Amino acid sequence: MAYSSLEILKPFTLRQRETGWRTGRWLAHLTLFGLTFLTTTAFGCSVMESFQAGRSLSVDYLFDGYVRLFHLDPAFWTGLYFALPLLLILLAHEFGHFFACRSSRVDSTLPFFLPSPLLLGTFGAFIRIRSPIYSRKVLLNIGISGPLAGFCVLLPFLIAGAYLSRFSSQPVPADNFVFGMPLVMRIAMLICRGIPSAQIIFHPFAMAAWAGLLATAMNLLPIGQLDGGHVLYAVAGERWHRLISTFTIGVLVLLGFAYRAWWGWAVLMFLFGRRHPLVYDTTPVRRPQALLALAGLCVLAVSLAVVPVSIR
Repeated sequence: MAYSSLEILKPFTLRQRETGWRTGRWLAHLTLFGLTFLTTTAFGCSVMESFQAGRSLSVDYLFDGYVRLFHLDPAFWTGLYFALPLLLILLAHEFGHFFACRSSRVDSTLPFFLPSPLLLGTFGAFIRIRSPIYSRKVLLNIGISGPLAGFCVLLPFLIAGAYLSRFSSQPVPADNFVFGMPLVMRIAMLICRGIPSAQIIFHPFAMAAWAGLLATAMNLLPIGQLDGGHVLYAVAGERWHRLISTFTIGVLVLLGFAYRAWWGWAVLMFLFGRRHPLVYDTTPVRRPQALLALAGLCVLAVSLAVVPVSIR
């Protein structure tokens, strides 16, 4: 490994320590991504098994992917029809943020993926920004780039999934998951299949697009340090950011009467998510950039489902 003239002046132990930190960071990124690859493939195997059986995803099928993985069953890899699209959507989202940071000379990490053994196989992904953001223009670009990139990548999978999904004339059986349909998904299903979304059995592509829409909508909520919170702060400033964040948390409390999980999200946002780091540049963003914020609001409107998922 070649060192610059300044690095040669560093004590050997310091260079060795820095190399170890870099190696450890890469190992953490790769390990989390590998685990997420396995958990999303396991969940995707259950989705494909349910789809091939001509029924909605059942609680009984939820852990079948892990059983097939344990027994090294080749059928486990049918879960890639779900895992690969979902990972591409999440990668597009996070690298949208990452490259926006790089272009603005803001220091950030590579994406950290969060595996989950339960529904969807992942809790999503995130990057950590390690330097201050001094400009509202830069804050807007970083905040909006991820959701727009992820949304653009999921659209082809949404359309393909709508065409490949199946029609069911039977009501949803007991102990099956019922997935709420965002507006853009209802439109895609209606155009591609011409039948009500409630009678559709999701193809894994459609399920991956659904998961991408859920992640996009949750991130675009105008609260605190979520992507939507960054966009709100960049466009409206600190005072309006605080007021609208509090108002949105109140809306989540009301939505909790329809879907209780919103209460937990509202509590988390109230305790940890309302504040936003100060951005020193108070120059308002220009109109073309403000249109990006409007685009983000439209994406939120078509991606959000009031009741994302429930069990019949």
